[in-house]
Amino acid sequence: MTTLGLMVNPTSAGGKGEALGEQFALGLKERGIDFVDLSGSSALDALAKGRAAITDGLIDGLVVLGGDGMVHLGVNLVAETGLPLMVVGAGTGNDSARLFGMPIHDVPASLEYLAANLSTFRSVDAARVTNAAGVKTLFGSVSAGFDAIVNSRANGLRFPKGKSKYSVALFLELPRFEPIKYRVVIDGVSRELEAMLIAVANAPAYGGGMLISPSSSVTDGKLDLFIVHKIKRFELVRLFPKVFSGGHITHPAVEFVSATKVELFADRIPAFADGEWVGETPLSVEVLPGALKLFG
Repeated sequence: MTTLGLMVNPTSAGGKGEALGEQFALGLKERGIDFVDLSGSSALDALAKGRAAITDGLIDGLVVLGGDGMVHLGVNLVAETGLPLMVVGAGTGNDSARLFGMPIHDVPASLEYLAANLSTFRSVDAARVTNAAGVKTLFGSVSAGFDAIVNSRANGLRFPKGKSKYSVALFLELPRFEPIKYRVVIDGVSRELEAMLIAVANAPAYGGGMLISPSSSVTDGKLDLFIVHKIKRFELVRLFPKVFSGGHITHPAVEFVSATKVELFADRIPAFADGEWVGETPLSVEVLPGALKLFG
């Protein structure tokens, strides 16, 4: 008998996450699927509950309901454990659920998908990021540059609410931003450069559909280093919207390098993995081939 762990972000789906979680739990009961509610009062609480359930052998798989932040939590729990993950996409971006081919904003469809794939699995790559803040596992990408600086500033703003705070943070940070001096070690080969941002991608998209690395594959055992070399500030602002369509890849300041391990050295630049703060540079990122098992 399969017993699943269920984690719900109650604030997802515009505050409807809790109700969607109750709907999903009821659907599991109706289908005779056993589960343990591992939702916590905070992400750290849910992480602790999840780790305890896995250590004690209480669950055979994990279902997370929410956005990419919940996926990040789930990935950190089950990667390299052999336990499969199911994502019920209920966030704003849902990049991971979309890439996994799992239903988005549709609880009945998610229930049908899970019921049909309880014994069907596939494996995809993940990556490990290590720095002074610790060790985390990511699925999408880790970024440390202008976009991460803006993200960090936005997270500290009390007003405005929602996505508008990122626009405010951008205009606060842009006038004083200077190209960052990096040292990058790519599979043992060192380079020094000035750039506006550097990201290491396992998956093509992050941040709600931004195609940061359109050709990235989660099954090739490789990472893709994404560099925006030194350009003028106004050119960076012009380039940024093109990321949503993948149109940025032809810009002369943009470079991609395939790697299995990237070490990134810079002076305390904030770093975000799958949209979650993971500390500062310096850091290293290493691919974990086939480390994440998925339902379906």
